[in-house]
Amino acid sequence: MATSLGSNTYNRQNWEDSTKEKYGKECKICARPFTVFRWCPGVRMRFKKTEVCQTCSKMKNVCQTCLLDLEYGLPIQVRDTSLSIKDEMPRSDVNKEYYTQNMEREIQNSDGTRPVGMLGKAQSSSDMLLKLARTAPYYTRNRPHICSFWVKGECKRGEECPYRHEKPTDPDDPLADQNIKDRYYGINDPVANKLLKRGTTMPHLDLPDDQAITTLYIGGLGEDITDSDLRNHFYQFGEIRSITLVQRQQCAFIQFSTRQGAELAAEKSFNKLIINGRRLVVKWGRSQAAKGTDVREGYSEMGTKLEPVPGLPAALPPPTGLDHESPANYFNLDPGSSPAAMNLSLPPPPGLPNPPPPGFGPPMFHPMGPPPPPPMGLRPPGHIHYPSQDPHRMGAHASIRHSD
Repeated sequence: MATSLGSNTYNRQNWEDSTKEKYGKECKICARPFTVFRWCPGVRMRFKKTEVCQTCSKMKNVCQTCLLDLEYGLPIQVRDTSLSIKDEMPRSDVNKEYYTQNMEREIQNSDGTRPVGMLGKAQSSSDMLLKLARTAPYYTRNRPHICSFWVKGECKRGEECPYRHEKPTDPDDPLADQNIKDRYYGINDPVANKLLKRGTTMPHLDLPDDQAITTLYIGGLGEDITDSDLRNHFYQFGEIRSITLVQRQQCAFIQFSTRQGAELAAEKSFNKLIINGRRLVVKWGRSQAAKGTDVREGYSEMGTKLEPVPGLPAALPPPTGLDHESPANYFNLDPGSSPAAMNLSLPPPPGLPNPPPPGFGPPMFHPMGPPPPPPMGLRPPGHIHYPSQDPHRMGAHASIRHSD
């Protein structure tokens, strides 16, 4: 074990010696010489090197190479604007040297891991920083530069050329004009301005009108997030009534006991909820009444609109002039006629001497079966006779003989 540890230490020391150059260049901020590291991050990537010294990097808590914040991965201007930090670092050579010496002494007295100056006094984070924070490495910045010979049409290396064969950026694009000092001081940074505009236009979660809704939808769980992980995060906002995990859809439904707890959880978690390295989707749930309305109006239970199936026949329109709910229309009578008038207009059924008097029993129904249709001569004009109305074709005689 000791031999392996010594071998790893030796290899690490050799790697550091091969990538660093002691006091090779001056810092682009304080102009003091510092140890420069130079390395290649991967295959077909351009070589990277440190641009500022460790003192300037620790004063702003930024990377020595890309000058992005070490905690959020954002430009300094975005971080300072979100945290309302006013940079008071001097710009002149004499004052800058004096300020740097004092800050270096403060860094040595501290543990060296926490930021100093105005950034060290900032206590809380910002919602905008949590929304814009980068959670994955951005390898695009390691791409090689554009080949100037290819732009002129004179590159003869072909695929062996270590530079990019792409069209250069439009010179009118504001992202093409970047200055390392402006990025460090947090002024006139085009990348920061782009991110700040994105932060102001980011979507927000509207509160549902139904006050009975206390459920939040959590999407994008994956397979490594469990019920306990969700409970450990959401218990701080209020009492949780139930947590329902749907592994097939990789989502969960968290129901709070109070509407106030659900609103607080939605406000603190929307677009900034990260559990086990995964950014999760937070939305409001819907009531059962809203789901039923959406389904009747052509929406599924998940809220997606249902498209019509091609090739299916359309619904047949009802017959014009006929109302199947009213029996008067079968005999072309006035819908306002009384039941007695409707009954008197019918001929007596066969086998009965006289029809039942008006007012006794239903006028349209008889114990011997449905009445036969009137003769053709007595039928009013425009009346339609359906074969199913004929009692001889409906098994009336069979039923009568069986009853006899």
